[in-house]
Amino acid sequence: MNRRLNRRRSTPPGALDRLATLIPATPGASEATGTPPSTAVVGGGIAGLAAAVALAERGVKVSLFEREATLGGRVAGWSTQLADGSSVTMSRGFHAFFRQYYNLRSLLRRTDPRLEGLTPLPDYPLWHANGMRDSFRHVPRTPPWSALGFAVRSPTFSLGDLPRMNARAALALLDVRVPEVYDRLDSVSAHDFLDAIRFPEAAHHLAFEVFSRSFFADPRRLSAAEMVLMFHIYFLGSAEGLLFDVPNDPFPTALWDPLAQYLEKLGADIHVSQPVDHIASSPDGGFTLTAGTDSEHYDACVLALDTTGLQQLLARSPGLAAPSWYDRIARLKTAPPFLVSRLWLDRPVAADRAGFLGTSGYGGLDNVSVLERWEHEAHNWSRRTGGSVVELHAYAVADKADPTIEQDGLIDQLHRVYPETKAARIIDARHEWRQDCPLFSVSGYKDRPTVRTSNPRLMVAGDLVRTGLPVALMERAATSGTLAANALLEQWRLRGHELWTVPVRGRGPVERQLARWTRTP
Repeated sequence: MNRRLNRRRSTPPGALDRLATLIPATPGASEATGTPPSTAVVGGGIAGLAAAVALAERGVKVSLFEREATLGGRVAGWSTQLADGSSVTMSRGFHAFFRQYYNLRSLLRRTDPRLEGLTPLPDYPLWHANGMRDSFRHVPRTPPWSALGFAVRSPTFSLGDLPRMNARAALALLDVRVPEVYDRLDSVSAHDFLDAIRFPEAAHHLAFEVFSRSFFADPRRLSAAEMVLMFHIYFLGSAEGLLFDVPNDPFPTALWDPLAQYLEKLGADIHVSQPVDHIASSPDGGFTLTAGTDSEHYDACVLALDTTGLQQLLARSPGLAAPSWYDRIARLKTAPPFLVSRLWLDRPVAADRAGFLGTSGYGGLDNVSVLERWEHEAHNWSRRTGGSVVELHAYAVADKADPTIEQDGLIDQLHRVYPETKAARIIDARHEWRQDCPLFSVSGYKDRPTVRTSNPRLMVAGDLVRTGLPVALMERAATSGTLAANALLEQWRLRGHELWTVPVRGRGPVERQLARWTRTP
């Protein structure tokens, strides 16, 4: 990807890291004149919304297609009615909006300039079933003091552990660059990489496994390159810290409904509950898109789908790009199933419980959220009924696991973590089973698509895309959507949108020199 990176003293709105890296906008006209170009954006998740907004703001005629009834993709929400008659919003579970998510936050600022729809959580505690406890509340933000502060404060590290660690391997974490990190580490699993460093076993399970499982994958199947990039983004390469914000209303109310209204004011057409059946290339270089009984011509197309959705649509739409590209897309893998269980309890959890808790060693339970700690809807239900709204996550569930056993197991583990919940009656429950997250498998990077394809008017966006930038998860989705839009805007001589990332390499000369030592024989 051709791009020019620039560091300057100014930073994105609300950011603290003076070394945040700017990817400047390409020059061009601020708005299309005459008959504007048209683009179909297929997929209404974060990537699709980012692409649609970036295009519509430059006067491009945008049609956004989403197969589900609501926008937001894996951060969507929908209404449901509880056994007590309450109307509430269900979702696919907790999402952390880290301060490093510069481009996602820029997208949200279109309708919420001060990000008043987000609430900071005061801590990110981690508990292990063996009694170990960790926290990031008082850890310094700026590397390398963040790493040193965590090690000094954490009960999982001791002075006796240091001589046993492989310092040469560990120092590679200090200067992470994209795509070089994939060249070096994509063929190694996250589990084997941590073993090579010889981190203390307790730290391996409590801290690092909690992070790696946030990719919905067992560390033995996850690329070490992806995990090392994650450490750079969230911990060793960024001064934004590991604390995060959460929406203080359900996702549709806080995030996507306002953004949909903003898009419609820009002239975009939004089609929900409208899957795209087929896309065909047109003689003029554009595309004919068929959705249901309707077919429409577009000058360009952005595919912002999950792995399975992308594969299925391309199987029905041959000839859009080079055959080798189709072959690579067909080889992409989806992460194992995950479970989100939300429980409405008839009594509160203890008042000192954290809003969000990461767990390890509690069977399949990976984290616990107490929603009334931050979400208005849950808080109002809790105040009215005297109960609590608790959410449980299980990442990377075995493919052939029995759903009932897994659901009951999460509730049993909740009783271990928060014993007061054992006496609570479950007024109602919702169990969401999904399997649509990308698997960043060992040696899988080469097959992941880039934003651009061999067809100059066909772009791909989403968290499965390799961007050549230090971004992950929701931020990768938002960044890739904007990159896809920028690639089209450049062709039409329209001005692009600037992007920001955490530093694209180690933060200082000392760290980079130490990391360089690890690369020499």
